[in-house]
Amino acid sequence: MPSQNKPLKAVFPGKYIQGENALASLPELVRLLGNKGLILASPTSKRSILPSYSFMTEDDSLLTEEFGGECCESEIQRTVELITVNNIDVLVGMGGGKAIDTAKIASDRAGIPVIIVPTIASTDAPCSGCAVIYSADGVFESVYYQRMNPQVVLVDMGVMAQAPARFLVSGMGDALATWFEARSCDLSNSPNECGGYSTMAGLSLAKLCYDTLLLYGPSAKTDNENHKITPVLNHIVEANILLSGIGFESSGLAAAHSVHNGLTALHDTHAFYHGEKVAFGVLTGLHLNNAPSEEMDTVYAFCAKIGLPTTLNDIGITNISRTRLMEAAKKACAPAEGIHHETVEVTPGIVLEAMIAADAMGKSRKTPLQ
Repeated sequence: MPSQNKPLKAVFPGKYIQGENALASLPELVRLLGNKGLILASPTSKRSILPSYSFMTEDDSLLTEEFGGECCESEIQRTVELITVNNIDVLVGMGGGKAIDTAKIASDRAGIPVIIVPTIASTDAPCSGCAVIYSADGVFESVYYQRMNPQVVLVDMGVMAQAPARFLVSGMGDALATWFEARSCDLSNSPNECGGYSTMAGLSLAKLCYDTLLLYGPSAKTDNENHKITPVLNHIVEANILLSGIGFESSGLAAAHSVHNGLTALHDTHAFYHGEKVAFGVLTGLHLNNAPSEEMDTVYAFCAKIGLPTTLNDIGITNISRTRLMEAAKKACAPAEGIHHETVEVTPGIVLEAMIAADAMGKSRKTPLQ
């Protein structure tokens, strides 16, 4: 049972809005929270999405700045300085996970509300009150916890449907970890990401996230590839962003995200998305926990069906030595990592063997039986 010093705790965004043409309501939402807004927009958002909206030319209280590309200290500080110089009282983060995380951290440091507008459903970052800081070269450094979750998360399904399907699939990889990590934290009586222990709501949403992925994931990928806004695509976007966002933060992290963090130490993986590396972390976690064969089969089959990595080669690691792979295992086992929330013994050596086992099973499933 949770100790008295660590009560049950869950966190949520202030508003979650998902629908076609939802972005048109951005100026109204900014006015609800302040007087002058700044959109920190990814290059694609600034050049290909925002120009089609009249408020970009008609509303002089809403400025736009292009995101520099990495959620690192220099970019965070640059954004804080823009807030100060321009007297901004509402920050809007628009784009992928790193643009979003930069906006969340900068707004927290500046003490102003933030509106998050994800343009891809590639991670569970939009709803959360924590963000990942990387080095300027893209290596994981730390997790930064904000005082509050975003005031608004605004998801435009028209934008989501036009995004490349690889982003949606990556988001499913990130969301796939939610239930397994939540379950591990519950079984080991480990704290969640918001300073308490999981509520029934957190665990239930984590499980709903997993069930939704298995039920709708393959069809949603097809709908996304055809740029169709369908109920199925809506379900998976909600799972990737809302269910996974609440589920991981209110229930906790374990092996999958720690393995991801470890893999960032290997330059070979830098061309691959967060959720793709997390998916391999899920498989590693299953081997680490000696999961039942039926569960292994379900998860490997799901990953293969939608195109998530099931081998080290799938995330760019080819002909790598055990010595170099051990670098990732050691980083995954750093003292502050969630992998220590697992119920089994965890050491770099054990994690290395689990990664190798996950890779071996993935290879065997790709090889036709003779």
